[in-house]
Amino acid sequence: MSDERIARYCEAVEALRQGRFDLEIRGGEGDEIGRLGAALAELAAALERRSERSAILTRVTQRINEGLVLEDVLNLVYDSFFSLIPYDRIGLALLEGGGTVVRARWARSEATEIRLALGYAAPLAGSSLEEVLRTGRPRILNDLEAYLAAHPRSESTRLVVAEGMRASLTCPLVVKGEPAGFLFFSSTRPGIYTEIHQQLFMQLAGQLAMILEKGRLYQELLRLNERLQETMDSLERLATRDSLTGLWNRRSILELLQRELARSRRERRPLAAFMLDIDHFKEVNDRIGHLAGDEVLSEVTRRVGSTLRAADVFGRLGGEEFLVILSPGDTQTAIEVMERARLACRSSPIEAGGQGLAVTISLGATVVGPDRGGDPAELLRAADRALYRAKEGGRDRSELEVLA
Repeated sequence: MSDERIARYCEAVEALRQGRFDLEIRGGEGDEIGRLGAALAELAAALERRSERSAILTRVTQRINEGLVLEDVLNLVYDSFFSLIPYDRIGLALLEGGGTVVRARWARSEATEIRLALGYAAPLAGSSLEEVLRTGRPRILNDLEAYLAAHPRSESTRLVVAEGMRASLTCPLVVKGEPAGFLFFSSTRPGIYTEIHQQLFMQLAGQLAMILEKGRLYQELLRLNERLQETMDSLERLATRDSLTGLWNRRSILELLQRELARSRRERRPLAAFMLDIDHFKEVNDRIGHLAGDEVLSEVTRRVGSTLRAADVFGRLGGEEFLVILSPGDTQTAIEVMERARLACRSSPIEAGGQGLAVTISLGATVVGPDRGGDPAELLRAADRALYRAKEGGRDRSELEVLA
C-alpha cells in the first residue's frame, strides 16, 4: 500500500510548478518519505523568498521605467527591501572626481537626525572602502562601536554611530564594469548581518546598480534640461534686455507699449506713459568719461525703478532716454509717479568717476484715453513733445500732454 504522503507531496510539487509557494507541507518524520517532505518544505520556502525578491525587483524596475529620478528610486528601495535585508538606515554614496572622492548623495533613516548627510565627502584613497571595491563583495561590520574604537579617525563611522547604528552592510555598486559607488545598509541591532545577506545583495547588485544608474542618468538629463532652460533664458534676456541697466531694451519696450495700448482699449481704461532724459548727460561723458556716464545711467535706473509700482514697465530707449509705461494710469498717476522719480534722482549726489555729481532728470508724459487709436508712435511723439517743453522750461521738471 503506498504512503498517502507521496500523493500530497506530488500535489505540492505541482503547486510549486504553478508558482504557488504558500503551502503547508508536513514533513520531519524520521523515515525517508518524511525527510523528503522536509526538503520539499525548505524548497517551497526558498522559492517563495526568490519569488518575493523577483517581485520586488520587478516592481522597482517598472517604477524606474515610469521616469523616476534617483531619489524616488532610492525611496522605493527603502520602502521595498525591508523583507530582504534588515536595516534602519540606507545611504548612497557615489564616486566623483574620476573615482577619487566618495560623496554622500542620499540617505534615509529611522533615526531622529541624519548626521551623515547629503554632501559629505571623503577621499577614497586610504579608506576601507578601497578594499570593498577591490574584492567586489559586500562588507559586514557587525559591531560599529568596536570598529570606531579601532579606527577613531573614521568620521563617517562616528556620524553613523551617532545616529544609533550598530551594524552595517557596505555594498559596492558596479556599472558596466566600473565602480559607481556604495549602498550602505545599517541597523540599530549589532550582529544582525550574515553571509546570507552578502549573498542576497550579490544576487541583487547587478540589477540594482543598473536601476540606480538609470535613475542617476535620468536625473542628469533633468539637470541638463535645467541648464538648457537657463541658457535659453539667458539668450532671451540678451535679446530683450539692455546690457547695462538690465531694463527692457528699445525693441522690447516698444512691443510692450503696443500690447498695453491694445489692453487699455479692451478694458476701457486710460493708459499713461512718460519719457525721461538725464539733464546735461553729454557733459558727464565729455568731462569725466563714458565709464562715469555708465555709472550715472545705472544709478538713475535704480533710483527711478525704486519709485515705480510692480505693474509699471520700465525700459531704455537708448542713450540717456528712458520710457515708463503706467498700466493702469491716468493723469493724476502720471503726475505723482513722475514727481517721485524726479525727486529720487536729485535727492543726493551720484558717485561716478570718483566724485559726487548732482544729477537731475526731465520728464514728459502723455495720457491716452480708451477711445484713442493705439498707435505707439503717436504716443511717443506726444511724450517727446512734453519732454521737450520740460527741458525748454529749465530742466529738472515734468510736463504732461493728454491725447483724448
